[in-house]
Amino acid sequence: MTDIRRIGVAARYSDLVILGDTAHFSGYVPESSVGLSVAEQTQDILAQIEQSLVEIGSDKSRLLRATIWLADIASYDEMNTVWDAWVLPGQAPARVCVESRLADPDYALEIQVTAAI
Repeated sequence: MTDIRRIGVAARYSDLVILGDTAHFSGYVPESSVGLSVAEQTQDILAQIEQSLVEIGSDKSRLLRATIWLADIASYDEMNTVWDAWVLPGQAPARVCVESRLADPDYALEIQVTAAI
């Protein structure tokens, strides 16, 4: 039986759950760019994701899946400009992007990923 490893355990959620060679991340929201443009918030979140991947011995070439929640679907193109520059050509994860009301009105988006280790 494979052990389940939880990192950053809080009362409601874990920042990351690892099962076997797969890492399931909680949603990432902007940290240093709250209230700024969608592009700046996207860059902030993608940098956080990339750092977290490095911390577990993975990288963005090993992303399996991404879910993106946009507060306003009209910002889809602005977010994609940053996403397209960040994702590795030919190694994009399976992805879905939807509009959703987020927990903080200053968040333009939230991104959740799953990656292989």
